[in-house]
Amino acid sequence: MHEVSLMQNTIEIALEHAHQQGAQKIQRLKMRVGEMSGVVPEALEFAFDVCTQGTIAQGAQLEIESVAVVCYCPNCEQEFQPEDVFYECPQCHQLSNHICQGREIELTSLELAEFYQGD
Repeated sequence: MHEVSLMQNTIEIALEHAHQQGAQKIQRLKMRVGEMSGVVPEALEFAFDVCTQGTIAQGAQLEIESVAVVCYCPNCEQEFQPEDVFYECPQCHQLSNHICQGREIELTSLELAEFYQGD
């Protein structure tokens, strides 16, 4: 399950950033995950719960934005969202292998707290 290693790396980045900012608690992490990234959002959420245990991110909220696949058709010079696994341009019906988005795995934002009072 590569989601665990991905989440470990993401949490390490978040913790480093929180430390640099002097934060005592990470309250929310937002990520963008492309449909072609090979990441299963539910597995990423499970990995988040496991990887945050015992850290200042424990109990934080994870928000995952799904990023649709967008391709580019060199014939029509247009971007399009494919309707299925065949990336066929809806205008000229040519297949495209130019993927503009949909592969990303990004940590897009953190919500930090300077002071934290435990529950």
